[in-house]
Amino acid sequence: MQQKRRQLIASAVCLALASAAAACGGAIAIAPRQEAAGAKNERGWTPLFNGKNLDGWTVKIKGYDPGDNHADTFRVEDGVLKVAYDKYPRFDGKFGHLFYKSKYASYRLRVEYRFVGEQASGGPGWALRNSGVMIHSQSPQSMRKDQDFPVSLEVQFLGGLGKGPRATGNLCTPGTVVQRDGKPVVPHCIDSRSKTYDGDQWVTAEVEVGPDGRVRHLVNGEPVLEYENPELDEKDADARALLEKGAPKALKDGYIALQAESHPVEFRRVEIRPTGG
Repeated sequence: MQQKRRQLIASAVCLALASAAAACGGAIAIAPRQEAAGAKNERGWTPLFNGKNLDGWTVKIKGYDPGDNHADTFRVEDGVLKVAYDKYPRFDGKFGHLFYKSKYASYRLRVEYRFVGEQASGGPGWALRNSGVMIHSQSPQSMRKDQDFPVSLEVQFLGGLGKGPRATGNLCTPGTVVQRDGKPVVPHCIDSRSKTYDGDQWVTAEVEVGPDGRVRHLVNGEPVLEYENPELDEKDADARALLEKGAPKALKDGYIALQAESHPVEFRRVEIRPTGG
């Protein structure tokens, strides 16, 4: 009788926990574990950031050689990859990028980011709550020492400023050109049709890069921008230098780099799923 009573109590507890989980939309869950960089996880994504250190990544900051992480700009704390400026007296145009070691061609990239804190002293006004991820980028070793940005496609991240719309998941084209609907795009930056994300909230940005030259940006699962046929811009001096060294004009692959433009930003997930082609 006593054993049967214990079994009934245990069943009631399990039923209560299951009901609570359902009522909370499945909120009762185990925190996700950190996966080793380069090891495919159970969802088919390969983490590029291991949650522990910058293994597999190379820093390039304007005015410094590749690998010189000036003032500890890029760092890992509490499982989060951070861009920080607490050791900078002033920003002074020290734009930075953190490059992953491998080149990629066709893939889906996913990055979770958020802006925090105050912009570094001396940072340009346009860089307030501004960062991004560069795709189809040149290597850090091929950049000039005083080069601001790598020749690449920038998937631009912008945080809301609490005073009107400010799209994120935009496109900027340092040293590159793209087409939309078969026509060259003239502006250096193209706004997406995303929502505005104010405050320090986490945002998920994704990029689909197809073997046919088509690229699509998504923000929190919603498509926000499409374009195609990225190429090196012959009018840009850094792009011309790459062409003169034998780089193909059409951008079919390249490196991935996280950006540091004077506002602190955090990345808690950077992962990729190659799509072949």
